[in-house]
Amino acid sequence: MKLTKVAGEDPDCDSGDCADVFTMDQPGKIVVQGYLTDHPAPAGEAIVMIPERVLRDRAIPEQPCPAGG
Repeated sequence: MKLTKVAGEDPDCDSGDCADVFTMDQPGKIVVQGYLTDHPAPAGEAIVMIPERVLRDRAIPEQPCPAGG
């Protein structure tokens, strides 16, 4: 799996590798790296928190919606 960072740069992050958004080599898929929460999730999944500004900061380039979606 190849990930390409498209947003992040959280100024509240001390390590420089926090709360990021990536595109991947599978079309239509986005990967997020965030802070774990205590909210329950199904096996193999995690509910993570990322700062809203990380998503709003060009995380999802404006593109036309695909037909039916």
